[in-house]
Amino acid sequence: MNEKIMVVDDEKEIADLVEVCLKNEGYAVRKFYNGTDALAYANTCEISLGILDVMLPDIDGFTLVQKLRERFVFPIIMLTAKVEDTDKITGLMLGADDYMTKPFSPPELVTRVKAQLRRYTRYNSGEPPEARANEIDIRGLYINEDNHRCTLNGKEIILTPIEFNILWHLCKRRGRVVSSEELFETVWGEKFLDSSNTVMAHIARLREKLGEPPRRPRYIKTVWGVGYTIDD
Repeated sequence: MNEKIMVVDDEKEIADLVEVCLKNEGYAVRKFYNGTDALAYANTCEISLGILDVMLPDIDGFTLVQKLRERFVFPIIMLTAKVEDTDKITGLMLGADDYMTKPFSPPELVTRVKAQLRRYTRYNSGEPPEARANEIDIRGLYINEDNHRCTLNGKEIILTPIEFNILWHLCKRRGRVVSSEELFETVWGEKFLDSSNTVMAHIARLREKLGEPPRRPRYIKTVWGVGYTIDD
């Protein structure tokens, strides 16, 4: 195991706890107590996953996620002391893949780290999928499952693994309405427990990347009370 995980938290006790838990699983860990040092490190070293606190002494975790997403697609899990859905949705919309509320369960954090790394590894493996229907083009939106490439009218759209998997699932089922429950259980591989906010935040992020007008999206449409659909 050679995955390198970046932990950013200004609470030394929490950063140390996360480090111990991850090192016990065989991961390499680099700790930082502020966003500036973490960002500098990310720009010079290869990272497999980031765990970021929202409240940092210099730049906040939301800003750090935004800056990281300008260059990198590795999974990001956010830690927050706030329980309001608005904070969680903000992090997801800016590009985080998952979030946990403090105080958190260390075994659950390790489980989520492993799940995110599994998705990221599959995303970058280059292995051909079992199904050969691996290319879809819908009115200029092109998506390829083999190389995880997405373009819109010839312009490449950079997607995180979760964003790609959501879009691919919707494109494969174009013309059908896909529920939030189906999307969550297919993409996250976990039981759906009222996780509609998580799905909604990632859909909003996808629409932003596709340049979709909020009121009249061309591709990902909301069927209120049912789910999401992409028309043929």
